[in-house]
Amino acid sequence: MPKVKTNSGAKKRFALTGTGKIKRKHAYHSHILTKKTKKQKRNLVHMGLVNDANKKAVKELLCLR
Repeated sequence: MPKVKTNSGAKKRFALTGTGKIKRKHAYHSHILTKKTKKQKRNLVHMGLVNDANKKAVKELLCLR
């Protein structure tokens, strides 16, 4: 059996916490920031967690079981 490769895009975008949860960054914080309020930009800085509905798909991309 060949080894399963980790998805290169996913390993740059997601990280595991110590308890096994998957951290992610918020979208909409890379460009066109002039029209967004300070509060909106500030809240997009914080890391979020991957939703349970998407957790299985992300784990497959990261080759986690």
